[in-house]
Amino acid sequence: MAKYELTDETKVVYGVTLHRIRALTAIGLTVAAGQLGGWVESEKNLDLSGNAWVSGDAWVSGNAQVFGDARVSGNAWVFGDAWVSGDARVSGNAWVSGNAWVSGDAWVSGNAQVFGDARVSGNAWVFGDARVSGDARVSG
Repeated sequence: MAKYELTDETKVVYGVTLHRIRALTAIGLTVAAGQLGGWVESEKNLDLSGNAWVSGDAWVSGNAQVFGDARVSGNAWVFGDAWVSGDARVSGNAWVSGNAWVSGDAWVSGNAQVFGDARVSGNAWVFGDARVSGDARVSG
C-alpha cells in the first residue's frame, strides 16, 4: 500500500510542475494519516515505503530521490540526481543538487548547499552558508 498520494494542488517552480503530497497512513511518529506534506515532481522522488517524508514548502524534483527514514523540510530543495537517504535531514533553505548524496545521520540546514558529486554522510552537519561541492566528502 502506498504511504502517500499526489494531490491536485500544484505549483510551477522554474518550469517544473510540483504536486503537494498527502499521507495516506501514519509515517513514523510525526506524520499523521491525511497530513499534507511538501512538494514532489513525481512519485519517483519520494520512496513509497519507509518513513521518508517531505514537509513544509520543501520540494524534490528531477531524478532526485528521498528514501529510507530521510526528511526534507522547511524551504529545502532537492533536485537533479541527488539522493537523501538513511536518517538524513535537509532543512531550512538548504539545497542538495547535482549528483550529491546526503546519507546516514547527516544534517544539511540553514542556507547550506551540497552539489556536484559531493557526499555528506555519517553524523556530519553542514549548516549556515556552507558550500560542499565537487568531489568533496564530509563525514563523521
